[in-house]
Amino acid sequence: MKVLIADSMSSKAVEILKETPGIDVDVITGLKPDELKAKIKDYHGLVVRSATKATAEIIEAAENLKVIGRAGTGVDNVDTVAATKKGIVVMNTPGGNTITTAEHAVSMMMALARKIPQATASMRRGEWEKKKYEGTEITGKTLGILGVGNIGGVVASRALGLRMTVIAYDPFISEEAADKMGISLVTMDELFKKSDFISIHVPLTNETKNVVNAEAFKKMKKGVKLINCARGGIVNEKDLADAIKEKIVSGAALDVFEKEPVTADNPLLQMEEVILTPHLGASTFEAQESVAIAIAHQISDYLVNGTIRNAVNVPSIPSELLIALSPYISLGEKLGSFQGQILKGGIEEVTIEYSGDVVNYDVAPITIACLKGLLDQLLDMYVNFVNAPFVAKERGIKVVEVKSSRATDFASSITIKVKTKDGENVVEGALFGKKEPRIVRIDKFLLDAVPEGNLLLLQNEDKPGVIGNVGTLLAANNVNVARLHLGRSSEGGEAVSVWSVDTPVAKGLVEKILKLPNMIAVNVIEL
Repeated sequence: MKVLIADSMSSKAVEILKETPGIDVDVITGLKPDELKAKIKDYHGLVVRSATKATAEIIEAAENLKVIGRAGTGVDNVDTVAATKKGIVVMNTPGGNTITTAEHAVSMMMALARKIPQATASMRRGEWEKKKYEGTEITGKTLGILGVGNIGGVVASRALGLRMTVIAYDPFISEEAADKMGISLVTMDELFKKSDFISIHVPLTNETKNVVNAEAFKKMKKGVKLINCARGGIVNEKDLADAIKEKIVSGAALDVFEKEPVTADNPLLQMEEVILTPHLGASTFEAQESVAIAIAHQISDYLVNGTIRNAVNVPSIPSELLIALSPYISLGEKLGSFQGQILKGGIEEVTIEYSGDVVNYDVAPITIACLKGLLDQLLDMYVNFVNAPFVAKERGIKVVEVKSSRATDFASSITIKVKTKDGENVVEGALFGKKEPRIVRIDKFLLDAVPEGNLLLLQNEDKPGVIGNVGTLLAANNVNVARLHLGRSSEGGEAVSVWSVDTPVAKGLVEKILKLPNMIAVNVIEL
């Protein structure tokens, strides 16, 4: 087996692979896309960090590739859909960057409180401005954390050690779990109102994009300080600049940005109140060595022994069983992801019901796939087939697996019921022709929808003209409709529709759709 290491990483990773019998290693960094495309056909394993992009085009050219390993948490630079279609396992090293990213956020908070970078720059100019760079104490202040997953949880523990009061907004964690961490759960508006410092640790999704915007800044305590070491795009940078000018925000520390590398026209570059670092959250020697060693072991174990660990696109099950379960695993993950993108409120219980022929299998891998799809949409971490059950348990989510004998219209079906404080959401799926996934029920509505690509889920009053109004509005905004699936409870009652469109629907267009006559709710979904 031949393995290509395409990005710079610890020499220990190279040594581990070289010392593994049956594996040959080449270290060739800095390859341009065309060069990688030409070389990749000779390799069975590819190891990358963040510089190399394993695009669909490169994966298509990979004639022998069996596994791609990302030395780090994210897999944004790997086309996992293309890899999955080609049967290539994609692995990462979850948790390898947790501590170092959390420490960076805390370091940014401390530097922000005491204006250390600004004072350093002043002294290098030959100035001595003690009064100008007067800071603020951390002790006794309130830290508001948006998202208390792995990284947010570590930040919370460090802040408590600094004698701060910690509050958090995270609709997907139970109050019991928060109590054990020593933090108080609040609404997002309460967090904005009460916090002296705000640290962001949520993933970038349709729901969180630009969530910290002009409206949010108006709700914040005057003089608040903001830290973002999560993802660019969660904070609206123009609105942040305006909030600083208006003296609402007294300082901000950012490690991530809407556009990376940052361009010269970014208004934050010229503001002394802002501390900036070039996405250094995971950049420590210890973290980089740790993830490099981990991915080397994972790659060698898979190529030599067939052992799958920390895969993001396949569960750890025997290959012969995987062939039979693969269509159900794909359907379960899609149903979970669909649920995760329409949910409101914290999850209390997830029930996964199996009916028909599928009950004859060990459905545990399918249950994991459902959880993986669901939780991956909600958390500030990469949930995979290995850690999904643990993550659910850690967050106080009860998972119920049911094999049902009830008769259905399908040879096999999977139903995911998610109970929240606000009620219960139900999505049911089935396989057509044993391989083609379909969504056949959303709550009380029966339909036949293809779960893939960019989708719009609309709920409306069953009145004439609704479909025409939406279609006209989409056309006016150059959004092409590929498929349309309809369902209703009763004539003249409520109805749902799933619109498959060729391009993502912008937030502004969603707001326009919601204002159309007889419209109840609009959700943007990507599968």
